Amino acid sequence: MRVLTAHDIKFTLTMRDAIEAVRAGFIALSKDRVEMPVRTALSVPGGVTLTMPAYVYDEMVSVVKIVSVSAGNAARGLPVVIGTVLVVDAQTGVPRALLDGTMLTAIRTGAGSGLATDLLAKPDAKVLAVIGAGAQARTQIEAVCTVREIEQVRIYSPRTAAALAVEISGLYDFEVIAVPDAEAALEGADVVVAATNSASPVFMADHIAPGVHINGVGSFRHDMEEIPVELVARAKIIIDHRESAWAEAGELIKALELGLIRADDVVEIGEVAAELKPGRTSPEQITFFKSVGSAVQDAMTAARVVALAEERNLGQIISL
Repeated sequence: MRVLTAHDIKFTLTMRDAIEAVRAGFIALSKDRVEMPVRTALSVPGGVTLTMPAYVYDEMVSVVKIVSVSAGNAARGLPVVIGTVLVVDAQTGVPRALLDGTMLTAIRTGAGSGLATDLLAKPDAKVLAVIGAGAQARTQIEAVCTVREIEQVRIYSPRTAAALAVEISGLYDFEVIAVPDAEAALEGADVVVAATNSASPVFMADHIAPGVHINGVGSFRHDMEEIPVELVARAKIIIDHRESAWAEAGELIKALELGLIRADDVVEIGEVAAELKPGRTSPEQITFFKSVGSAVQDAMTAARVVALAEERNLGQIISL
């Protein structure tokens, strides 16, 4: 079995590769070509541990990810999200690879937002606002900047925005600034990323101008509401997976319960990617991609990583 570290994965998989892998996965999902039970959530003292299996038809592997979300890890100097991904030969059941799931999760989550931004944001988008400065923020920025010619990134986080701005500034040639509050980040922004573990809205609905595209990737439980429901009611809503969204996307569940939206209002991103449903329909439309995370993203990005690693003989081979 091949063991691939976070460095191996980052070295092997470009964000463009990840976006295209996720695109194929979401299209397969919307065409009912994926075996993917809704993930199970196990409450533990530090937070929650999630189990996420998936198999995409005609792929050579199946994947199971175990991921833990522990909000207290930030104070311990550990990632809030920690995961491990097991890749198994779909025909024989023989384990082929064990991957650092923390890095894979960050990349595939970023890739989902990259795909949504590619499909939904205005073509001339130049300003990106990022609310949150954790591990997800880095790959969100990378993904959005892969599909749009971003000229300025504004980051807001109560504690770590300045450090992330310095780090990102050293990697890219566009302007990156830390701002004092969410309103300053959102003013004039074309694309917004919300990547926090907040259970309540991280900005006000009236801070979002017409034509903005929003990627909401932080909240993942029915009792979490990272994006205000008033904004959800005004936006065109695109989700990663219907069954998962109606079980876990707190903003959508609340908006539905309040009668602000209908279940039929939402569109899967795979339907847009496959051109089965329209994406943005006017320059003034607010588009909102709500992602709770899908195992098909893990399956397709892990399959791509493993194929490239085997081709290049990367990682460490161990016997079980």
